[in-house]
Amino acid sequence: MSSLSGQSVTDFLSSIAAKSPTPGGGAVASVIGALGAALAQMVVNYSVGKKALIEFEPALRAALPRLEIARRLLLELADEDAAAYGLVNELSRLPEGDPRRCAEWADAMRASVQVPMSVAATCVELLRSFEPLAGITNRQLRSDLGIAAVLADAAVRASRWNVAVNLSGLSETDRASTEADIKRLVEESARLRETVERVCT
Repeated sequence: MSSLSGQSVTDFLSSIAAKSPTPGGGAVASVIGALGAALAQMVVNYSVGKKALIEFEPALRAALPRLEIARRLLLELADEDAAAYGLVNELSRLPEGDPRRCAEWADAMRASVQVPMSVAATCVELLRSFEPLAGITNRQLRSDLGIAAVLADAAVRASRWNVAVNLSGLSETDRASTEADIKRLVEESARLRETVERVCT
């Protein structure tokens, strides 16, 4: 499968809609987060250089590379999720006693959980960066920053589903700690999104 970042929007949507195990919900969650980062970049780009916001110029310029890094990372994670789930799907078709399945199954299941956890953590960090931006960016684009926050939060909530569906493949200890971690990320994401929306209103 070609990199999702190299596909047109039409091709990406077609690949999602196709009767194929990948890309699926995990890749969609990652791309939603990347869209949130891109939209926030637009807001900041329209805020840099404005006389009314000159006192915030250093903070605005510092935000741009962080948003760019997050956007690129989330697109990479979309590809990683498709690869991780693709391997799980491939291994699940093998008999339970198959040597390859026995050798690779545990690592494949861990990867299928770690990737959406990374997406959720990255999007929470995005929301943390949106929080201060809400008060120092172009007032005319506050609705766009609010939408960016909604998208980032949606990506975290979507990632929770991708974590939950694969938890059974982890050890009992790892399962408990992962459940606690994703719960914390979802709660923090909701809090940050509400804060950004409130400031942007």
